[in-house]
Amino acid sequence: MGHMGQGELLMESAPTTETWLVRHPTEWRQIGIVALYWVVLSLMFFVPECRNPVFFVLACGLSFLNAVVIHNHLHRGIFHSKALNLWWRRILSFGNLYPASANIPAHNLVHHHFEDDGKPDWAEPKVVGFRWNLLNLIHFPNVAGPRTFNGVSRWAQYTKQPGFETQYRSELAFAFGLTALLFFVDFWTTLFFVVIPQLYGARCILRINLIQHDAADTSSEWNHSRNFVGRAFNWIMCNNGYHTIHHNRAGLHWSELDEAHRREVLPRIDPRLDERSMVGYLVRTYLLSFRRPAPVDGRAREGGLAQDLLPSRAERRELASLDAALEAGRAEPV
Repeated sequence: MGHMGQGELLMESAPTTETWLVRHPTEWRQIGIVALYWVVLSLMFFVPECRNPVFFVLACGLSFLNAVVIHNHLHRGIFHSKALNLWWRRILSFGNLYPASANIPAHNLVHHHFEDDGKPDWAEPKVVGFRWNLLNLIHFPNVAGPRTFNGVSRWAQYTKQPGFETQYRSELAFAFGLTALLFFVDFWTTLFFVVIPQLYGARCILRINLIQHDAADTSSEWNHSRNFVGRAFNWIMCNNGYHTIHHNRAGLHWSELDEAHRREVLPRIDPRLDERSMVGYLVRTYLLSFRRPAPVDGRAREGGLAQDLLPSRAERRELASLDAALEAGRAEPV
């Protein structure tokens, strides 16, 4: 397959099927995840009998999935309507108690390109360095979180994207305003059965950066990310286990990542970066092992393979910058 230009990459972003209200029929799965999360939080808040470990654990899991939906939505808005997309960002922001629009600079621009442009990834694995690897997993959000939001603030001040700051503030106001109202109504119920789940998802999505990139070779084209390829896992996670192809083809709709992973990534990736089970990997890496996994030499693995499948990293950075500017520019007041 030959080298793809910017025009072809832009075409990746267009879904092949459009339906009423949403851009792709699979988006109803994401809407269902968020709706179920709000139902569970509401039941725990209003129905005392639902304040139990089962509902609490379910809320924490759905909070993490809410953060996954933030990731997908900030790459490609779910709805045809600009106003609905911006309001959906506010709803998602409440689910994890941070402005969803922060993903535009933090993830789409900075994280997707590692250190290629000489600037650090705010949530790179090496920000933690404990000898006991479990401590790295536990402590990672405490370092990556402040670095990320400091970076977002600097980016907003420097670039002054039209509409971004207004939308960002509206998401802050909605998320923290609604949470404050719940605190006013019932402080302890809100603290234990709303805020803890909100923060659980926000902290776990940061940990994913460590899990997916630690010991991978971020200087390589195909061996920079760890993938989790279980079918049931990816159905629930909206294909977010296929991380290599998502980095390399950020314009692909999430529903297409599994096929693209099998077609493009599998022939080029070190088998150690293609995991069947995330749970199995976590147990093996953080509970049964004291030290970090051995580094993967991705460029050595790719040495004998044709490298003309992708545009250059510089081209991909430029495209991501244009796309992020578009997403930020869409955030005009409504």
